[in-house]
Amino acid sequence: MTAPLLSSAVPGGSGARRAAGRLPAAGRTTAWTVAGLLLALLALVIVRLPWAGDLGVHAATLQRLRHGPLDPGNPLVDADTPSPYYSPWTLLLGTVARLTGLPVFAVLRLAAAAGLLLLVTGLGRYVRTLSAHRTAPALALLSLLLLWGTTPFLWSGFPGLNSLALTVSYPSTFTLGLAFHLWAWLTRALCGAAGWGAWLGLGVLWAVILLCHQFSGVVATVGAAATVIGTPPGRSALPRPAAGLLAGVVVLWAWPYYDFFALSGAGDALEPVHRVLYGDPVARYALVLLGVAALVPRWRRGRRDPLVVFFALGVLVVAAGWLSGHYSWGRALPAVVVPAQLAAALEAVGAGHRRLRAGWAALLTGALLIGGWAQSGTLGYVVPRGALPAAVADRYRPPWTGYHWITPWVRYGDVVMAEGRPARQIPAYGPYTVAPGYPDFFLPDEERRRRATAAYFAQRTPRSVRRETEREYGVRWVVARAGALDAAGLRPVARGPDGQVLYAVP
Repeated sequence: MTAPLLSSAVPGGSGARRAAGRLPAAGRTTAWTVAGLLLALLALVIVRLPWAGDLGVHAATLQRLRHGPLDPGNPLVDADTPSPYYSPWTLLLGTVARLTGLPVFAVLRLAAAAGLLLLVTGLGRYVRTLSAHRTAPALALLSLLLLWGTTPFLWSGFPGLNSLALTVSYPSTFTLGLAFHLWAWLTRALCGAAGWGAWLGLGVLWAVILLCHQFSGVVATVGAAATVIGTPPGRSALPRPAAGLLAGVVVLWAWPYYDFFALSGAGDALEPVHRVLYGDPVARYALVLLGVAALVPRWRRGRRDPLVVFFALGVLVVAAGWLSGHYSWGRALPAVVVPAQLAAALEAVGAGHRRLRAGWAALLTGALLIGGWAQSGTLGYVVPRGALPAAVADRYRPPWTGYHWITPWVRYGDVVMAEGRPARQIPAYGPYTVAPGYPDFFLPDEERRRRATAAYFAQRTPRSVRRETEREYGVRWVVARAGALDAAGLRPVARGPDGQVLYAVP
């Protein structure tokens, strides 16, 4: 089935039937050119792979799978526990690292390239189920990257340009790309006569998405539900979709590296860190209001328009999280933002009247320019800061400095006493820390490890207590700023940036 025929079969896809109304040739060329330039920028960012946020835990996960793919243990601390970071995607990447001998950070660059490719191709496939206009995929990509707010917001699974530059190697990027492919495939399956194999494949793909990044999996599930609701009834026999859903549940249940269904009890530990997702909505999401306005004419043309249903379901999930205090449900915000972004892009090429299309195109262009300026600091990841205009350089957020400087002494599997940002980065090179740098639902003594680490670095802690902690957790090294720790009994081995010192534990 061709994309134009498919678009006309979906509620709200009438824009495909009005594909005769085209943007001027200059507008089409500009849209594709700017989209290509942004992709080139992200490709250059991948080469540098700037470090901020969760890159350390993903690198540590590959380290464990590279050394012990069948029984990797905890990725951050020396403990034999399962971890949700061990997904089908990270298992594949760990296998690549093991078979090729490539460094973990080189494999992460490959993961970033694959994730970006999946995201772009998946977005294109999904948009073609909604519109046959040749410029629609380019405008959709520009909206996805730039149509956010006036303040860049960094969070995995939130594919703004600045956020994506720092999270493109994360599983969330790969997973969101798979989600777009899932929605496109599901649309075609619902509109055609998909066989048993296609539906079973859809179920397995849905499960893989949930296993690889649970929060993006929620967004994928909301989008899939919207696709089903937005498709005219009677297009597919019930037993086949039910069989696909069952196949997905079986895969989730059978995954050997962690208990997926046990994650439902992890909410309390995640709520405080996710409360920030509900803060400063105007600064972070103001430009999305253009997309919300674009959903109104789509709703008038078809009450079951898939983007309208997608947006409504996303709002329900996010609002329920706010009202109930389950702030981790805010990770479903892309289920609100993405359909609105796509609606804005599609209205600029699919509105019925020529003048109306021109009006939407002008509004979208203005919003994209504002969004692009807000995220212009992303250029700092590929252009030296000194070469940037002062206004752009002020928007640049320098990446973190790594810990390569400890690797000549610290070996794989050594335990390092560290806290704060060092604890989030050091496991990327193979060592463990005493307390995990990130919340770990499956680590039963997490709180005890955190208390022991805090006590170790406290100024008034007796030396005897520190020595006991070193023995209990097998600590061989300590990383701390000079003067921030009573280093009696420790031997300085190396000095790093920001006044940090690597101490050896006798």
